[in-house]
Amino acid sequence: MPPHRGHIFLCNTASRMVDELTVLVCSTDLEPIPGKLRYAWMREALPHINIAHMHRDIPQKPDDHPDFWNIWRRAIHEFHPAPIDRVFGSEPYISRLAKELDATPLLIDPERVIFPVSGSAIRENPAKYWNDLVVTSRPYFQKRLCLLGPESTGKSRLADTLAAHFGTLAMPEYGRRFDIDHMQGEDGNAKGQNWTEADLVLLANTHIAMREAMAPEAGALLIEDTDIIQTAIWAEFLLGAPSPVLEEMIAGAALADHYLVLSADVQWIDDGVRYAGDDNVRRWFFDDAIARLQKLGLSYNIIEGTDWAARTARAVGFAEQVFGGNRTSGAFDFKQPS
Repeated sequence: MPPHRGHIFLCNTASRMVDELTVLVCSTDLEPIPGKLRYAWMREALPHINIAHMHRDIPQKPDDHPDFWNIWRRAIHEFHPAPIDRVFGSEPYISRLAKELDATPLLIDPERVIFPVSGSAIRENPAKYWNDLVVTSRPYFQKRLCLLGPESTGKSRLADTLAAHFGTLAMPEYGRRFDIDHMQGEDGNAKGQNWTEADLVLLANTHIAMREAMAPEAGALLIEDTDIIQTAIWAEFLLGAPSPVLEEMIAGAALADHYLVLSADVQWIDDGVRYAGDDNVRRWFFDDAIARLQKLGLSYNIIEGTDWAARTARAVGFAEQVFGGNRTSGAFDFKQPS
Protein backbone atom coordinates (compact mmCIF):
# COMPACT_ATOMS: atom_id res chain seq x y z
CA MET A 1 0.00 0.00 0.00
CA PRO A 2 -0.72 2.44 -1.45
CA PRO A 3 -1.61 0.75 -4.75
CA HIS A 4 0.90 1.37 -7.52
CA ARG A 5 1.65 0.23 -11.06
CA GLY A 6 3.19 -2.99 -9.79
CA HIS A 7 -0.09 -3.96 -8.13
CA ILE A 8 -2.08 -3.14 -11.26
CA PHE A 9 0.34 -5.17 -13.38
CA LEU A 10 0.00 -8.12 -11.01
CA CYS A 11 -3.80 -7.99 -11.03
CA ASN A 12 -4.08 -7.62 -14.79
CA THR A 13 -1.65 -10.50 -15.30
CA ALA A 14 -3.69 -12.72 -13.00
CA SER A 15 -6.98 -11.77 -14.66
CA ARG A 16 -5.66 -13.05 -17.98
CA MET A 17 -4.87 -16.45 -16.51
CA VAL A 18 -8.10 -17.37 -14.72
CA ASP A 19 -11.83 -17.41 -15.37
CA GLU A 20 -12.66 -15.83 -12.02
CA LEU A 21 -10.34 -13.61 -9.99
CA THR A 22 -10.77 -12.14 -6.53
CA VAL A 23 -8.34 -9.44 -5.40
CA LEU A 24 -8.37 -9.16 -1.63
CA VAL A 25 -7.53 -5.74 -0.17
CA CYS A 26 -6.59 -6.41 3.45
CA SER A 27 -6.41 -3.77 6.16
CA THR A 28 -6.16 -3.34 9.91
CA ASP A 29 -6.88 -0.47 12.30
CA LEU A 30 -3.16 0.27 12.68
CA GLU A 31 -2.34 1.02 9.05
CA PRO A 32 -1.44 4.58 7.99
CA ILE A 33 -3.85 4.65 5.03
CA PRO A 34 -7.48 3.66 5.71
CA GLY A 35 -8.35 0.36 4.09
CA LYS A 36 -11.63 1.69 2.70
CA LEU A 37 -9.64 4.23 0.68
CA ARG A 38 -7.29 1.61 -0.77
CA TYR A 39 -10.30 -0.54 -1.58
CA ALA A 40 -12.01 2.36 -3.38
CA TRP A 41 -8.83 3.17 -5.32
CA MET A 42 -8.48 -0.43 -6.48
CA ARG A 43 -12.13 -0.66 -7.52
CA GLU A 44 -11.79 2.51 -9.58
CA ALA A 45 -8.53 1.36 -11.13
CA LEU A 46 -9.72 -2.19 -11.91
CA PRO A 47 -13.47 -2.06 -12.62
CA HIS A 48 -13.31 -5.34 -14.56
CA ILE A 49 -12.01 -7.32 -11.57
CA ASN A 50 -13.78 -8.45 -8.40
CA ILE A 51 -12.17 -6.45 -5.58
CA ALA A 52 -13.01 -7.48 -2.02
CA HIS A 53 -12.13 -5.67 1.20
CA MET A 54 -11.25 -7.55 4.37
CA HIS A 55 -10.79 -5.26 7.35
CA ARG A 56 -9.93 -7.14 10.51
CA ASP A 57 -7.14 -7.31 13.04
CA ILE A 58 -5.64 -10.71 12.38
CA PRO A 59 -1.97 -11.75 12.53
CA GLN A 60 0.17 -10.24 9.78
CA LYS A 61 3.20 -12.55 10.11
CA PRO A 62 3.54 -16.26 10.92
CA ASP A 63 5.45 -15.39 14.09
CA ASP A 64 2.51 -13.34 15.35
CA HIS A 65 0.30 -16.34 16.10
CA PRO A 66 0.78 -20.14 16.17
CA ASP A 67 -2.41 -20.60 14.15
CA PHE A 68 -1.45 -17.95 11.57
CA TRP A 69 -2.00 -20.01 8.41
CA ASN A 70 -5.29 -21.51 9.55
CA ILE A 71 -6.59 -18.04 10.41
CA TRP A 72 -5.72 -16.73 6.97
CA ARG A 73 -7.07 -19.78 5.15
CA ARG A 74 -10.45 -19.37 6.84
CA ALA A 75 -10.49 -15.62 6.18
CA ILE A 76 -9.73 -16.02 2.49
CA HIS A 77 -12.39 -18.68 2.02
CA GLU A 78 -14.95 -16.26 3.46
CA PHE A 79 -14.35 -13.94 0.52
CA HIS A 80 -13.74 -16.63 -2.12
CA PRO A 81 -15.60 -19.77 -0.99
CA ALA A 82 -15.19 -21.55 -4.34
CA PRO A 83 -12.13 -23.78 -4.85
CA ILE A 84 -8.98 -21.78 -5.54
CA ASP A 85 -6.71 -22.98 -8.33
CA ARG A 86 -4.02 -20.31 -8.40
CA VAL A 87 -2.61 -17.77 -5.97
CA PHE A 88 -0.83 -14.76 -7.44
CA GLY A 89 1.52 -12.39 -5.67
CA SER A 90 4.95 -10.81 -5.67
CA GLU A 91 6.10 -11.86 -2.20
CA PRO A 92 7.65 -15.23 -1.19
CA TYR A 93 4.89 -16.00 1.32
CA ILE A 94 2.63 -16.74 -1.67
CA SER A 95 4.16 -20.22 -1.93
CA ARG A 96 3.11 -21.24 1.57
CA LEU A 97 -0.27 -19.54 1.26
CA ALA A 98 -0.99 -21.43 -1.96
CA LYS A 99 -0.09 -24.69 -0.26
CA GLU A 100 -2.55 -23.93 2.55
CA LEU A 101 -5.24 -23.26 -0.05
CA ASP A 102 -4.38 -26.36 -2.10
CA ALA A 103 -3.56 -24.11 -5.06
CA THR A 104 -0.68 -23.40 -7.41
CA PRO A 105 1.50 -20.40 -6.50
CA LEU A 106 2.49 -17.97 -9.25
CA LEU A 107 5.07 -15.43 -8.15
CA ILE A 108 4.96 -12.40 -10.47
CA ASP A 109 8.02 -10.12 -10.74
CA PRO A 110 9.24 -10.63 -7.14
CA GLU A 111 12.51 -8.82 -7.93
CA ARG A 112 10.55 -5.67 -8.96
CA VAL A 113 12.31 -5.64 -12.34
CA ILE A 114 9.34 -4.47 -14.39
CA PHE A 115 8.12 -1.86 -11.90
CA PRO A 116 10.93 -1.11 -9.42
CA VAL A 117 8.80 0.46 -6.71
CA SER A 118 7.28 -0.49 -3.37
CA GLY A 119 4.39 0.80 -1.31
CA SER A 120 6.69 1.71 1.58
CA ALA A 121 8.91 3.81 -0.70
CA ILE A 122 5.86 5.63 -2.05
CA ARG A 123 4.56 6.36 1.44
CA GLU A 124 7.94 7.81 2.39
CA ASN A 125 8.10 10.10 -0.65
CA PRO A 126 5.05 10.13 -2.95
CA ALA A 127 6.41 12.93 -5.15
CA LYS A 128 9.46 10.91 -6.12
CA TYR A 129 7.31 8.01 -7.33
CA TRP A 130 4.36 10.05 -8.56
CA ASN A 131 4.09 8.31 -11.93
CA ASP A 132 3.99 4.92 -10.21
CA LEU A 133 0.95 5.79 -8.10
CA VAL A 134 -2.45 4.55 -9.19
CA VAL A 135 -4.07 7.65 -10.67
CA THR A 136 -7.16 7.38 -8.46
CA SER A 137 -5.01 7.61 -5.32
CA ARG A 138 -3.03 10.71 -6.28
CA PRO A 139 -5.32 13.39 -4.77
CA TYR A 140 -4.82 11.78 -1.34
CA PHE A 141 -1.09 12.48 -1.48
CA GLN A 142 -1.20 15.69 -3.49
CA LYS A 143 -0.27 19.08 -2.02
CA ARG A 144 -1.93 22.33 -3.09
CA LEU A 145 -0.49 25.81 -3.44
CA CYS A 146 -3.15 28.51 -3.85
CA LEU A 147 -2.80 32.13 -4.96
CA LEU A 148 -4.98 34.84 -3.41
CA GLY A 149 -5.09 38.60 -3.73
CA PRO A 150 -6.74 41.61 -5.36
CA GLU A 151 -7.45 41.88 -9.06
CA SER A 152 -4.65 42.57 -11.52
CA THR A 153 -1.83 41.37 -9.27
CA GLY A 154 -0.59 38.59 -11.56
CA LYS A 155 -2.25 35.54 -10.01
CA SER A 156 -3.11 33.84 -13.29
CA ARG A 157 0.28 34.52 -14.84
CA LEU A 158 2.07 33.35 -11.72
CA ALA A 159 -0.04 30.18 -11.47
CA ASP A 160 1.00 29.20 -14.99
CA THR A 161 4.66 29.98 -14.23
CA LEU A 162 4.64 27.87 -11.07
CA ALA A 163 2.91 24.99 -12.85
CA ALA A 164 5.56 25.01 -15.57
CA HIS A 165 8.36 25.21 -13.01
CA PHE A 166 7.11 22.21 -11.04
CA GLY A 167 5.93 20.20 -14.03
CA THR A 168 2.30 20.14 -12.95
CA LEU A 169 -1.07 21.70 -13.77
CA ALA A 170 -2.64 24.97 -12.65
CA MET A 171 -6.33 25.19 -11.81
CA PRO A 172 -7.46 28.48 -13.42
CA GLU A 173 -9.71 31.00 -11.72
CA TYR A 174 -13.20 29.88 -12.69
CA GLY A 175 -14.76 33.09 -11.36
CA ARG A 176 -13.55 35.07 -14.34
CA ARG A 177 -15.10 32.59 -16.78
CA PHE A 178 -18.36 32.61 -14.81
CA ASP A 179 -18.42 36.40 -14.85
CA ILE A 180 -17.94 36.56 -18.61
CA ASP A 181 -20.60 33.91 -19.28
CA HIS A 182 -23.26 34.97 -16.79
CA MET A 183 -22.72 38.43 -15.34
CA GLN A 184 -21.74 40.69 -18.23
CA GLY A 185 -24.23 43.10 -19.76
CA GLU A 186 -25.04 43.16 -23.46
CA ASP A 187 -22.69 46.12 -23.88
CA GLY A 188 -19.84 44.11 -22.32
CA ASN A 189 -19.78 46.12 -19.11
CA ALA A 190 -19.66 44.30 -15.80
CA LYS A 191 -22.92 44.15 -13.86
CA GLY A 192 -21.42 43.86 -10.39
CA GLN A 193 -24.61 44.93 -8.69
CA ASN A 194 -26.56 41.96 -10.08
CA TRP A 195 -24.63 39.20 -8.32
CA THR A 196 -26.55 37.00 -5.88
CA GLU A 197 -25.38 34.61 -3.21
CA ALA A 198 -26.65 31.73 -5.35
CA ASP A 199 -24.41 32.89 -8.21
CA LEU A 200 -21.35 32.88 -6.00
CA VAL A 201 -22.16 29.51 -4.45
CA LEU A 202 -22.55 28.01 -7.93
CA LEU A 203 -19.26 29.60 -8.93
CA ALA A 204 -17.50 28.15 -5.87
CA ASN A 205 -18.93 24.66 -6.36
CA THR A 206 -17.99 24.63 -10.03
CA HIS A 207 -14.43 25.70 -9.23
CA ILE A 208 -14.13 22.93 -6.64
CA ALA A 209 -15.56 20.32 -9.02
CA MET A 210 -13.12 21.35 -11.75
CA ARG A 211 -10.18 21.20 -9.36
CA GLU A 212 -11.15 17.76 -8.07
CA ALA A 213 -11.60 16.49 -11.63
CA MET A 214 -8.16 17.68 -12.74
CA ALA A 215 -6.28 16.70 -9.57
CA PRO A 216 -5.53 13.08 -10.58
CA GLU A 217 -3.94 14.31 -13.80
CA ALA A 218 -1.72 16.90 -12.08
CA GLY A 219 1.63 16.39 -10.40
CA ALA A 220 2.38 16.00 -6.72
CA LEU A 221 1.87 19.75 -6.30
CA LEU A 222 -1.31 21.29 -7.71
CA ILE A 223 -1.29 25.04 -8.31
CA GLU A 224 -4.61 26.81 -7.78
CA ASP A 225 -5.53 30.31 -8.97
CA THR A 226 -7.85 31.44 -6.13
CA ASP A 227 -10.22 29.23 -4.14
CA ILE A 228 -13.36 29.47 -2.02
CA ILE A 229 -11.66 31.93 0.35
CA GLN A 230 -11.25 34.38 -2.54
CA THR A 231 -14.87 33.75 -3.56
CA ALA A 232 -16.04 34.57 -0.03
CA ILE A 233 -14.09 37.84 -0.15
CA TRP A 234 -15.74 38.69 -3.45
CA ALA A 235 -19.13 37.83 -1.97
CA GLU A 236 -18.63 40.32 0.83
CA PHE A 237 -17.59 42.98 -1.69
CA LEU A 238 -20.38 42.33 -4.20
CA LEU A 239 -23.22 41.64 -1.76
CA GLY A 240 -22.22 44.12 0.93
CA ALA A 241 -22.05 41.43 3.62
CA PRO A 242 -20.47 38.00 4.13
CA SER A 243 -22.27 35.03 2.57
CA PRO A 244 -23.41 32.61 5.31
CA VAL A 245 -23.42 29.74 2.82
CA LEU A 246 -19.87 30.36 1.62
CA GLU A 247 -18.60 30.88 5.15
CA GLU A 248 -20.09 27.52 6.13
CA MET A 249 -18.53 25.92 3.05
CA ILE A 250 -15.11 27.26 4.04
CA ALA A 251 -15.47 25.73 7.50
CA GLY A 252 -15.84 22.27 5.97
CA ALA A 253 -13.64 22.68 2.91
CA ALA A 254 -10.39 20.92 2.05
CA LEU A 255 -8.24 24.06 1.87
CA ALA A 256 -4.80 24.40 0.32
CA ASP A 257 -1.61 23.36 2.10
CA HIS A 258 0.00 26.77 1.53
CA TYR A 259 -1.02 30.16 0.17
CA LEU A 260 0.71 32.97 -1.63
CA VAL A 261 -1.05 36.32 -1.16
CA LEU A 262 -0.24 38.87 -3.85
CA SER A 263 -0.14 42.52 -2.83
CA ALA A 264 -1.57 45.39 -4.86
CA ASP A 265 1.76 47.15 -5.40
CA VAL A 266 1.46 46.72 -9.17
CA GLN A 267 -0.82 48.81 -11.37
CA TRP A 268 -4.44 47.81 -11.84
CA ILE A 269 -5.32 47.28 -15.51
CA ASP A 270 -8.93 47.43 -16.68
CA ASP A 271 -9.50 44.56 -19.09
CA GLY A 272 -13.27 44.99 -19.31
CA VAL A 273 -14.07 42.27 -16.79
CA ARG A 274 -12.42 43.53 -13.61
CA TYR A 275 -14.42 45.42 -11.00
CA ALA A 276 -12.21 46.71 -8.21
CA GLY A 277 -9.55 49.19 -9.31
CA ASP A 278 -9.82 51.59 -6.39
CA ASP A 279 -6.64 51.51 -4.30
CA ASN A 280 -8.57 51.32 -1.03
CA VAL A 281 -10.67 48.44 -2.30
CA ARG A 282 -7.59 46.57 -3.51
CA ARG A 283 -5.99 47.05 -0.11
CA TRP A 284 -9.16 45.74 1.53
CA PHE A 285 -9.08 42.60 -0.63
CA PHE A 286 -5.47 41.98 0.41
CA ASP A 287 -6.09 42.65 4.11
CA ASP A 288 -9.20 40.46 4.17
CA ALA A 289 -7.29 37.56 2.60
CA ILE A 290 -4.55 37.84 5.23
CA ALA A 291 -7.08 38.11 8.06
CA ARG A 292 -8.95 35.03 6.87
CA LEU A 293 -5.81 32.93 6.51
CA GLN A 294 -4.70 33.92 10.00
CA LYS A 295 -8.12 33.15 11.47
CA LEU A 296 -8.11 29.73 9.82
CA GLY A 297 -4.54 29.02 10.93
CA LEU A 298 -3.32 28.49 7.37
CA SER A 299 0.28 29.00 6.26
CA TYR A 300 1.07 31.71 3.72
CA ASN A 301 3.67 34.06 2.28
CA ILE A 302 3.18 37.55 0.89
CA ILE A 303 4.33 38.42 -2.62
CA GLU A 304 4.95 42.16 -2.89
CA GLY A 305 6.92 44.71 -4.87
CA THR A 306 6.49 46.45 -8.22
CA ASP A 307 8.89 44.38 -10.31
CA TRP A 308 7.15 41.44 -11.99
CA ALA A 309 10.31 39.36 -12.33
CA ALA A 310 11.13 39.84 -8.66
CA ARG A 311 7.59 38.88 -7.62
CA THR A 312 7.83 35.73 -9.71
CA ALA A 313 11.22 34.83 -8.24
CA ARG A 314 9.88 35.28 -4.70
CA ALA A 315 6.87 33.10 -5.43
CA VAL A 316 9.00 30.30 -6.88
CA GLY A 317 11.42 30.61 -3.98
CA PHE A 318 8.69 30.38 -1.35
CA ALA A 319 7.11 27.40 -3.12
CA GLU A 320 10.46 25.59 -3.25
CA GLN A 321 11.09 26.38 0.40
CA VAL A 322 7.71 25.03 1.51
CA PHE A 323 7.59 21.98 -0.74
CA GLY A 324 11.30 21.17 -1.06
CA GLY A 325 11.88 22.26 -4.62
CA ASN A 326 14.83 22.28 -6.95
CA ARG A 327 15.13 25.51 -8.91
CA THR A 328 17.09 23.94 -11.77
CA SER A 329 15.06 20.84 -12.53
CA GLY A 330 11.71 21.67 -11.01
CA ALA A 331 11.83 18.30 -9.23
CA PHE A 332 10.86 18.26 -5.59
CA ASP A 333 10.45 15.87 -2.70
CA PHE A 334 8.16 15.98 0.29
CA LYS A 335 6.59 13.45 2.59
CA GLN A 336 2.81 13.14 2.48
CA PRO A 337 0.27 13.29 3.86
CA SER A 338 1.29 15.16 7.00
